[in-house]
Amino acid sequence: MSYMNPQDQQSSGQQQALQLSLQLIREAVAGEREDQLFYEYLISVAPTNEEKLIIASIRDDEKRHNRLFRKIYKDLTGQEVPQTAGEEFQRPKTYKDGLVKALFGELAAVEKYRVIRQGLPNTYYRDILFNIITDEIKHSAKYNYLFTLNSQPGSSRNPDTQTQVQSETQIPTQTQSQSTADQWVMYIDPLVKRALEESKEGINLTHLFQEFILSGVLVGQGFTPEEAIELVEKWEKTGESQLLKKSKMLGNQPRIK
Repeated sequence: MSYMNPQDQQSSGQQQALQLSLQLIREAVAGEREDQLFYEYLISVAPTNEEKLIIASIRDDEKRHNRLFRKIYKDLTGQEVPQTAGEEFQRPKTYKDGLVKALFGELAAVEKYRVIRQGLPNTYYRDILFNIITDEIKHSAKYNYLFTLNSQPGSSRNPDTQTQVQSETQIPTQTQSQSTADQWVMYIDPLVKRALEESKEGINLTHLFQEFILSGVLVGQGFTPEEAIELVEKWEKTGESQLLKKSKMLGNQPRIK
């Protein structure tokens, strides 16, 4: 029976982590053409110039991320990322369906990029991944904003439907002097307060962002904030959402005092 000393074991573990990171980098840059077609679709059907600009900014960030991933891969292996076919582009049924797909794609990317970061050999590359992960979290917040914007009661913004959508979300009746935006801010206030409380308890940020951005999506689909939180927690506890369950197990961050 061969014996491996602790130093060799550590070196072997680091090498395995690096190989996993390289594999995930290859996956991250696969299907760039399909991603491009997806962004072009979203931009083409976005109902306002503001929304088109937001999506275009996300697209440009993703192009930059791909360049950075390719640079890291070549630096560490001396080779270009091999060309592989990604998933075939499938046009979403509606603009809103596309936003939901994009939102959950960003959240899944955060999980994948965390693993890539852990296997990289030094702080220079890990810092690059930290910035990419921060961008992905920012993107998910933007997609959540766009989804909520297109789920307003009586909204005819959605270009996938020609008739006015009846109220998909029940929001409190406010005075006529309040803007719709302020009504929405007041409506999601319980989510904001709950997130702030959990951040003080040290809940890790990945799980916190997933939990409350997902709750915001559910609010946009007609759930009350309380119902949304309850449903997300149920998905986590039952394991219906493996990503939520996994991020919950990552442990807590230092408590905010």
